[in-house]
Amino acid sequence: MTPIRHIQTILTDEELLQDFQIKSNQQSLATLYLRYTDLVYGVCMKYFKDSENSKDAVMEIYQEISKKLVTHQVDIFKGWLYVVAKNHCLMHLRKTKKNITIEFDNSGFMQSEDFSHLDAVLDKENDFKKLEACVEQLGEEQKTIINLFYLQQKCYNEIVDETGLEWSKVRSVVQNGRRNLKICMEKNG
Repeated sequence: MTPIRHIQTILTDEELLQDFQIKSNQQSLATLYLRYTDLVYGVCMKYFKDSENSKDAVMEIYQEISKKLVTHQVDIFKGWLYVVAKNHCLMHLRKTKKNITIEFDNSGFMQSEDFSHLDAVLDKENDFKKLEACVEQLGEEQKTIINLFYLQQKCYNEIVDETGLEWSKVRSVVQNGRRNLKICMEKNG
């Protein structure tokens, strides 16, 4: 074992991360990433259920983090990496999702005279109106982030890129916004 490799294996995650961010030392990042490749592979297998796609994703995620770590401040690498891997998989699945069209032959079907389903539709519409009113009561920052997260279905990292806020701040605003909406909805019946 070379002395450099031995030293890097005894360094903490934080020390390796700092070495990469300060000195752009790719060896430090590679050593750090190798510690968690099983974790990343496991996350990818959970979503893709395919070993080849998962192996490809492990390599893509390494490329992704090497770019992100230049600008992102990371406190706990393992947790951050888990979230990056999960988001990578979800984004990949979202991009590759295909719309399937099914032909529907409605001949031979009769319209039901039972209108009870309309009550459920009207109740849902009423709930949406209440939710819309509650969203309007949120502060501007919360309203913007809640809209990005829930309505536009953006992940935390995309919201960070779009708003310039830190990842932890975005997470906090989403959680607080969700809690505020729940309280408002309960208050309004």
